[in-house]
Amino acid sequence: MQLGTRWTSGDEAPRAVPDALRRGIRSVDESIPNDDLGQPRPRWTLTWLEGRPIAELDTGVIVTLGADGEAVVRHDPDDGFA
Repeated sequence: MQLGTRWTSGDEAPRAVPDALRRGIRSVDESIPNDDLGQPRPRWTLTWLEGRPIAELDTGVIVTLGADGEAVVRHDPDDGFA
């Protein structure tokens, strides 16, 4: 596994993020409600596993690329978040 980079949800994804993955990340970011209490937004981590990009949000949401090259969004049930 190769470590990529981290950035805050809602910020522009780094250039290393493929366009299809970027669209999936953007859709997740748009679904996160604004926090009027000033809580920090979760952060994304981009890693590469066997040459494939994986973006994981601190909340357990994972965005990968499917066989068709389009973004696949899923939630990791083992992360402890409901």
